[in-house]
Amino acid sequence: MLFRSPILIGVVGSGNLEILLEPIAGADCQIHIETSAHGFAPIWQAVVNDFHQRHALAGVRVSINDMGATPAVVSLRLDQAVSELKS
Repeated sequence: MLFRSPILIGVVGSGNLEILLEPIAGADCQIHIETSAHGFAPIWQAVVNDFHQRHALAGVRVSINDMGATPAVVSLRLDQAVSELKS
């Protein structure tokens, strides 16, 4: 999937998060997570694994800035970002 401009979805705020998609060289999908909630690595890994199974992205850096969003909200925002990417 080819795109040139970054895509920003969501707003960092109480109980929410933002997702930033940026194009990168190569075929990798890099994911970086900044979160205020510590001790939830297995949950984050499950959300990321689910995302990778649903969306085979390449040449993309996904930055997640989280302020305590639930896993369902994280998945929703990731889907919204990919939807925007495809449009």
